[in-house]
Amino acid sequence: MMVKIDPIEAYESLLSNNKIQVDINQRKAIKLLQSLHLELNLYGEQMGQTGWRARLSFNKRPTPKGIYIWGGVGRGKTMLMDLFYDHTNLTGQKHVHFHAFMQEVHRRLHSFREAQKSGNIQETRDPLKALAKVIVGQAWLLCFDELHVTDIGDAMILGRLFEALFAQGVVIVTTSNRHPNDLYKDGLQRERFLPFINMLKDKMTVLKLDSDIDYRLERLSAMDVYLSPSNDQTSAKLHSSFDALSIGFKPRKRELNVNGRIITVNKTAEGVGFTNFHDMCAKPLGAGDYIALADAFHTFIMDGIPKLGPHNRDQSKRFTTLIDALYDYKTKFICSAETLPNKLYTKGDGAFEFGRTVSRLIEMQSSEYMALPHGSKDK
Repeated sequence: MMVKIDPIEAYESLLSNNKIQVDINQRKAIKLLQSLHLELNLYGEQMGQTGWRARLSFNKRPTPKGIYIWGGVGRGKTMLMDLFYDHTNLTGQKHVHFHAFMQEVHRRLHSFREAQKSGNIQETRDPLKALAKVIVGQAWLLCFDELHVTDIGDAMILGRLFEALFAQGVVIVTTSNRHPNDLYKDGLQRERFLPFINMLKDKMTVLKLDSDIDYRLERLSAMDVYLSPSNDQTSAKLHSSFDALSIGFKPRKRELNVNGRIITVNKTAEGVGFTNFHDMCAKPLGAGDYIALADAFHTFIMDGIPKLGPHNRDQSKRFTTLIDALYDYKTKFICSAETLPNKLYTKGDGAFEFGRTVSRLIEMQSSEYMALPHGSKDK
C-alpha cells in the first residue's frame, strides 16, 4: 500500500535524491503550497459531493486564498504546482493548461448560445454563470499551467467567469510568466480588464519565483538533442533525457482536444512530451494539431525519424509542418533520426523545399535557441 505524503515531503524527497537543487525561492513557494494543502483538506469537506449540508450551514469555512506563482522560464513553477496537485489528491480537483481551458470555455459558450438561438435555453440565462456552475460541478480546485491573456475575446470573458467561480467557492492555483499587473499588457480596451487583475490579487496570494538559474536550460544544455542514427542506444538516450527533464515525475498520458478531435501523447510529464515519428507524422494530423502540441509542451522528444523523400511525401510534409509549429512556439526539440538533418531529404520532388526544415533543425540545436522562452510571439 502506497504511503500518502504531503507536497512538502515530496519536494524534500526530490532534494534528497538529487533530482533538484536547493533553492530558497522554491522552498518559500512549496511552504505556501503546503499551507494551502492543509487548508484544503478541511475546506474540501464542505465542497465535496456529500458536503451540501456544510455549504448551507452558518458555520461553513471561508474560501481559502488561491496561489498565483509567476517568474521566468525554468525556475520550477510547473514542478511545484505538480507536486501540490499530485499530493493534495482531493475529490473535485482539475489540472489543465490555461490555453486548453479557454478553448473549452469558448466551445461551451458557443454551444450555449446556439441552444439559446434555437429556443432550447431561455435567452435571459447568463451563459457565463451557467458555465461556472458546470465547471464547479466538475471541480472546485482548479490548477492552471501558464495563465496568459493576449486575446480580447478571452479578456472580456475572464472577469465575469472568474467572478462567478470565486462566488461559488472555487480555489485557483496557477503559474504564469507574468505578474498579474502585466497580463494583457497594451491590449485593446485593457481598462475593461483591470477589474479582473484586481480580483486575482484579492482572491490569490501572488508569489514571484525568482532565481538566477534556469534549471531547465541547465539540463537541456547537458544533453545531445539530435541523435543519429536511430537505434536502441539512441532510443535509450531519449528516454534518459525525458527522465532528466521530468525530474522523476511519473509519466502520464495526455489528451489534447483540438476542435473536438483528441490528439494523444502517451508519455508526458512536467511539460515534456515523448512520442515517435509514426504517431506524429504517419497519421492524418494537420497544422492546428501541431500548433496545439507546440503550445502544450515546452519540450518535445521524438524517436525514429526515417529518411524522407517522395516515397513518404505525406509524412515528410507533416514533419515539416510539425517543425514549423515547434519553431514558432520556441518548443525545444530532442530527437533521434536515421541521418543528419542535411541528409534527411536529399533527392526528388520536395527536396529543395525541405531546405528550410533542415535550417530550422540545425538552429533548434543551438544554445541561443535553447535559451529562448517557450511560447508564440503573440503569447
